Amino acid sequence: MRLAPTALILAAALAAPAARAPAAETAEPMSAAAFDRYATGKTLFYASDGHAYGAEQYLSGRRVIWTFLDGNCSEGVWYESNGQICFRYDHDPEDPQCWSFFESGGGLMAQFENDPAQTELIEVNQSREPLMCTGPDVGA
Repeated sequence: MRLAPTALILAAALAAPAARAPAAETAEPMSAAAFDRYATGKTLFYASDGHAYGAEQYLSGRRVIWTFLDGNCSEGVWYESNGQICFRYDHDPEDPQCWSFFESGGGLMAQFENDPAQTELIEVNQSREPLMCTGPDVGA
């Protein structure tokens, strides 16, 4: 399996000015079908407040792999609930993380709906390469 150097890709993306996605209050959130068409088969890199936040690989069947770019990865699934895109990860299946995603010419903006005053993510890069997962459970 070929691995993408996730930290290098994200660092390069953060060095370039990113187009700002529309604010959540001015755009319609993406539907599950639109999100699936946009994300499946890609690894998307996200920033928050201009700093690297993490990356997620979107696999077929609504499966995902998330990393905070520290080499540790969490597998999970995504699903639509009340118009939001929610993620349930294997390490914490009882605590889904729900987001509203908005598309613009510059990529995605994601608003964390579990606490909308908190996290807003901006897509800063995308790749067709898999994530680099080097955490303690790799190969176990």
